[in-house]
Amino acid sequence: MIDQAQDIRTGEELDLVKLKGYLNTNLEGFGGAIEVSQFPSGFSNLTYLIKANNKEFVLRRPPFGANIKGGHDMGREFKVLSLLKPNYPNVPEPILYCQDESVLGAEFYMMERVKGVILRGRPPKGINLSEDLMKSISEAAIDNLAALHTMDLEAVGLSDFGKPEGYTTRQVEGWIKRYYHSETDKIPAMDEVAEWMKANMPDQAYVSFIHNDYKYDNLVLNPEKLNEITAVLDWEMSTVGNPLMDLGTSLAYWAQADDSDALKPFSLTWLPGNLNRSEFVDRYASKTGFNLTNKVFYYVFGAFKIGVIIQQIYARYKKGLTKDPRFAHLIYAVMACAENASKAIDSNKI
Repeated sequence: MIDQAQDIRTGEELDLVKLKGYLNTNLEGFGGAIEVSQFPSGFSNLTYLIKANNKEFVLRRPPFGANIKGGHDMGREFKVLSLLKPNYPNVPEPILYCQDESVLGAEFYMMERVKGVILRGRPPKGINLSEDLMKSISEAAIDNLAALHTMDLEAVGLSDFGKPEGYTTRQVEGWIKRYYHSETDKIPAMDEVAEWMKANMPDQAYVSFIHNDYKYDNLVLNPEKLNEITAVLDWEMSTVGNPLMDLGTSLAYWAQADDSDALKPFSLTWLPGNLNRSEFVDRYASKTGFNLTNKVFYYVFGAFKIGVIIQQIYARYKKGLTKDPRFAHLIYAVMACAENASKAIDSNKI
């Protein structure tokens, strides 16, 4: 049941000679033979399991061929973990940050390995994901997001980690710009959604520390009690900003049974028992006390944003910067995101 690393994908190998030399010098107690494998899934930053001297570490680095300004900032993610760990227990212990790109061709960092179950695109073997279990996991995921969004920023030392003023406007404008920078196919619904968002931005009422990529496959579950979250992974895009934008992203990842099949590989939230998106919003509102009158806007933003993220990955594939065969049909997921956003606008429902 424990999430396992696998063989490294072609084109994503690490220079083990340079890596071992760097770790021998900079990580106390590191030595002996080094063994490297790669965690599956994920379409952005690459994650590897490093075994040496009977110890296990996780290494994170940007994807090969990525050149996205402001994205894949390993130093930022390492700093977030360092600040959160003393106050928010559900993060791995950060161990080492390497800014020297001559080692692996990009900056990277090391953290502890938190063993557990991760719900990726397919149900893990050996687990019966019953309706009751999925209901309790979905509730735990929502409650944990609400806890993050209501965390005392001053107490954690993260109050200055970001620019909350004008966050909503910057996000809308920034993701629209990223979309057209990476556009490969004309998708009219993406154009229409972009214009609608610019004309319907609500006032920003709340400021919280936000994850910005909160979904099932970034949650490590306790194998002995699967509705208990032991770690939240992938803090690369976290910042201080509008928590309802973070909520919208999570809602857009929260695929339902009636959504396009192109979106279901990204989450198991469509399985029976999971709360649906409307129930998600209701539970989140009850835990945070936030006013969610504008929930449709935030969901539409989240769907557009995820569409852009997928579009950026697809554009790298089209340019030949990555050979991962999983990326070949991602354009259909972009279209599905656009369709969901359009439906929400037309029906005023999520």
